[in-house]
Amino acid sequence: MNEVTVRIGGVERTLPSARVGSMGRVPLVEFIGDSEFTNAVAQEMLVMIPEGTEVLLTVVTNALPLTHELSDRSGLPYECVRKKRRPYMTDPLIQDAPSMTLGVAETFWLDSPHAARLKGKKVAIVQDVISSGGTAQTLGRIAERAGGTVVGYLAAFRQGEGALSLPFKYLEKLPATI
Repeated sequence: MNEVTVRIGGVERTLPSARVGSMGRVPLVEFIGDSEFTNAVAQEMLVMIPEGTEVLLTVVTNALPLTHELSDRSGLPYECVRKKRRPYMTDPLIQDAPSMTLGVAETFWLDSPHAARLKGKKVAIVQDVISSGGTAQTLGRIAERAGGTVVGYLAAFRQGEGALSLPFKYLEKLPATI
């Protein structure tokens, strides 16, 4: 079996898998291009947003459409950290991310006008899948360096059994490997 089926808010998806280094095959969650699934997950995640949250923070990848839909439904603004420096960025916050589950160490960038929107705000970190917590820790560091206070971490899915050092809320658990 090289896939996993999930059902969120009445929408069912069969998640394919991909081989990731020595980890074996892992299920892949894809929100990009799947509005029906993204909308269903966002609707179910609304209750997970911590009370008092003033802004959502995510990283450009698969979590971006999910965060956009959460923002639309909750009325909360969101900011997005990038994985590459863009030519227009002025004095960005730069944060190295540890080697993550997929085996890729990265550098995250938040342009200074976006960082300014986090200052003095209560920030909730949003991800598509949480596994080791490395990305979440990096996003939390960026939020704090920008002058924000992290009030919660949420993800659509939790992958694997590893101990997380952060208090995450998530909708469904996925196997570490399939």
